[in-house]
Amino acid sequence: MKKYLFLALMFLTTVPVLAQGEYEEENGHRLPPYNFIGLQGGVQNTFNKEFNNWKTFTPTASISFGRMFNPVVGARLHFNGIWDKSGVNYPLQNADGHYNYNYVTGSADALVNLCTLFGKKDWYPVNLFFIGGLGANYAFENAGNCEAVAAGSDMLYADNDDRWAFNGRVGLGLEIPIVRWLSFTLEGDLNARFVGKSEVFNDDVLQMTAQAGLNFKFGYKKVKKEEPIVAQTVVETPTETAARPEYRTRIDTIWYDDVTYKDVTANRDIKKEIFFEVRESNVASTDAQISAVAEFLKGVKNAEITITAYADKETGSPKVNMNYSKQRAQKTRQALINKGVDPSIIKSVEWKGDTEQPYADNDKNRVSIIKGHGIYTDKEKVVTKKFRTKEVRERIN
Repeated sequence: MKKYLFLALMFLTTVPVLAQGEYEEENGHRLPPYNFIGLQGGVQNTFNKEFNNWKTFTPTASISFGRMFNPVVGARLHFNGIWDKSGVNYPLQNADGHYNYNYVTGSADALVNLCTLFGKKDWYPVNLFFIGGLGANYAFENAGNCEAVAAGSDMLYADNDDRWAFNGRVGLGLEIPIVRWLSFTLEGDLNARFVGKSEVFNDDVLQMTAQAGLNFKFGYKKVKKEEPIVAQTVVETPTETAARPEYRTRIDTIWYDDVTYKDVTANRDIKKEIFFEVRESNVASTDAQISAVAEFLKGVKNAEITITAYADKETGSPKVNMNYSKQRAQKTRQALINKGVDPSIIKSVEWKGDTEQPYADNDKNRVSIIKGHGIYTDKEKVVTKKFRTKEVRERIN
């Protein structure tokens, strides 16, 4: 088995390097998209684990229906059959150990033109295709073979007349266009059968086919031919020449503003106050003042934030007021963090209680004051006067 697999791979990988030619419409060749019908004939061999494979080569034939969608990719439905051989090591009634049966393999294949895929042109005089597909294999008219197997056979899968299995395929195909509607093809495929009863008596899963044939192409996209341009010579009379208008060309200068922008840095500062009711200290991240500070920090470099909280002197005691101002400062800090502010830029958080009163209005001293500083990069508009010239053609008679 290893020897035959090696021979099959050698066949598929030793296709000669393809020559590249120029695409010429006048030679009768056309580019995709187009449809095709393929007819092929050749030989096949189903690799057998129990019998001499050199004795099981049989003729085979194929028909396919497909379409090339563009110069690289195409698809086809491919049907292959119809005669096959297998065998067993112990003699049959025909003495040489082999038996005949029929099969059909149907497969949906993808076609990839390796020349146009890796080349720089859309058409070559010889093309190499990679072929890959999935389908099914169906073996039939095998009931009579059961009686031909000698005594001692395990009669594997010999209980009825039909066998089927899923089929996977890889291969290479060579196409040589002859005329616009006809191409010569050479193809080698390796089929693997699985998930089913693949053969008659032996569980054979690998099959190699080698075929030659013709592709008949049709359904090309119509190309509209352009009518040739015929040069005409106009002869003027002296009167027409004298009456022809004369022109002169002048150069105008047009000035305009060329606008560019340059980066400039500037210091920015912000101050926001959060006022509280008596005995209140809660701060939400959705608070307008918190949102304004978070928006201010976008695009800022070297940002710093300080927070200082207070309590009013006319309410409560100094100890109670110091505790309220502490809560206000800490909850302001947490609201900024919840809004997405980096904790590392909050440089100080202080609470003063009622020891300091920043505002003359007593009620305003129940407050948390946020101060921010940073460096912004702004765009400064730069206008430069430039000019361009323009030719103006004017009539002089």
